[in-house]
Amino acid sequence: EETVYFVAVEEMPEPLGGLKSIQEKIVYPEIAKRAGVEGKVFVKAFVDETGKVTSAEIVKGIGAGCDEAAIDAVLQTKFSPGKQRGRPIKVQVTIPIVFKL
Repeated sequence: EETVYFVAVEEMPEPLGGLKSIQEKIVYPEIAKRAGVEGKVFVKAFVDETGKVTSAEIVKGIGAGCDEAAIDAVLQTKFSPGKQRGRPIKVQVTIPIVFKL
């Protein structure tokens, strides 16, 4: 049986500490630094009822190790759970992560 993650809910999950908390967890890949790779990576995160990210995947990446770094940072982040009618539910969110040298 496939788990259903909602896309639009009354209260969307928010990273605890805001997007800044995710950005702080980013480890800029050495190869990307050397190649001067910058840009935005979009990560689709699946957040469960407790606010834990169960899985994450790249929607749009920039390569050079940045995509993996973005996924790692999102997986380490705790979210406030998404809510529908006051009840915590599973929600899928897309998070933009900026890589800037």
